[in-house]
Amino acid sequence: MSDTTAGNRIEAHVWRISAVVVLGSIMSILDTTIVNIALATLSRELHSSIADIQWVATGYMLSLAAVIPVTGWAARRFGAKRIYVVSLVLFTAGSALCGLATSTAELTLFRVLQGIGGGMILPVGQLMLAEAAGPRRMGRVMSVVAVPAMLAPILGPTIGGLIIDNASWRWIFFVNLPIGVIAIAAALRTLPAVSARETAPLDFRGLALMASGLPLLTYGLAEIGVTGSFTAAKVVIPILGGVVLIAAFAVHALRISRPLLNLRLYQRPTFASASLAMFCVGAALFGGMILLPLYWQGIRHESVVVTGLLTAPQGLGAALAMPIAGRLTDRWGGGGLTLFGVTVVTLSTVPFALIGAHTSIAWLCVAMLVRGAGIGCAFMPAMAAAFASLERSELPDATPQLNVLQRVGGSIGIAVLAVVLQRALVGAHTPAAAASAYGTAFWAAAALTAVAIVPSVVLMQSERRARRRRSADEQAASEMAEAVAA
Repeated sequence: MSDTTAGNRIEAHVWRISAVVVLGSIMSILDTTIVNIALATLSRELHSSIADIQWVATGYMLSLAAVIPVTGWAARRFGAKRIYVVSLVLFTAGSALCGLATSTAELTLFRVLQGIGGGMILPVGQLMLAEAAGPRRMGRVMSVVAVPAMLAPILGPTIGGLIIDNASWRWIFFVNLPIGVIAIAAALRTLPAVSARETAPLDFRGLALMASGLPLLTYGLAEIGVTGSFTAAKVVIPILGGVVLIAAFAVHALRISRPLLNLRLYQRPTFASASLAMFCVGAALFGGMILLPLYWQGIRHESVVVTGLLTAPQGLGAALAMPIAGRLTDRWGGGGLTLFGVTVVTLSTVPFALIGAHTSIAWLCVAMLVRGAGIGCAFMPAMAAAFASLERSELPDATPQLNVLQRVGGSIGIAVLAVVLQRALVGAHTPAAAASAYGTAFWAAAALTAVAIVPSVVLMQSERRARRRRSADEQAASEMAEAVAA
């Protein structure tokens, strides 16, 4: 069916909503990668140890993880537009305060405020966009919203490096202010006013369990990369505590009628398999993203700015592939494309597993472009398939869950590959040996990606069964209508 067909055409107001959501999303995602590249500078300028200054990044990450579960309830209770604007205001105000901070304690506190706003921006934006697009147009619209997630980790280090090299560290936060003001004005002007719905009281017990369990799990996974060990007390205790609290939440959520997050959505094969595929792809995507910058800087001795430019082909490949994947998803479903994309990502990671100290930069850039295209064909169709399997009333429950899965998957990928790399580098005293250690880590990245093949196959089969059921239902309805007319 053509895009111009009345029932399938995407109206101008949907694209305007997309533009507002992209603006807010890219601001919040860019901020994470820009700040990470500046930690050494912040440590020096604020006369703080690296161990203390790490909390500038960790505090943001934990507050972001804690607030995501409540966004669905808040969007229902107060209206999605109102919550989205509040999240933009909190993030922008937090950015201004971070730029004015005079100590590590102040900066960490203001980063927590930033994280509260940043944690709500993406899930609420996705919720509004999914409601505006509808299931038949989900692929094309989501392909636009997914671009910031692909480009921000590439652009962030480059922008951060340019700011640190040419201006005060405070501008890594002040750069958000004009974008934030424009995003707030655009949201107030463009987003449809959605009235608050009658909703059940907030599930405080569920909130307490998830808002403590998820940050604990996230912190423990991050500490794997810091300590280089899966068995350190700073790793095991938070992870076990987080898993126990999240499991307790799952038991609680399945026992009450209106939990904080509706876990019964995972009873649907399409949603469950799409969610698992996104989890696995997130682990491979974000885990792999830490290896290339380290290789360029540690083995090839490139600057931060050049490193950002050399990692750009992966983001470019994803950005080019996603609009095409979006159209194909709307036509044929996301399962087959997700499987194709995961396979491409797995195969295109192999050249990096064979990497050396003097491997051709042009060859690696081509491989990154192909890998990015595979990510674009895997990540977005899985997301679109997950949303398309739901009723509109279920979207507020689904969006925070999908965001949690992406972030936890990314944290696991980063943690696992960081440890594999650290252990492979032990005893590597020559450039060739160090490059070989990176190759070992990329073999692990390929394995992480290959794990996503299984849920991708399940997703494809689930979509086929769902299409057959819809076709049978439509035929039965048509036959009944003909019988009544006769």
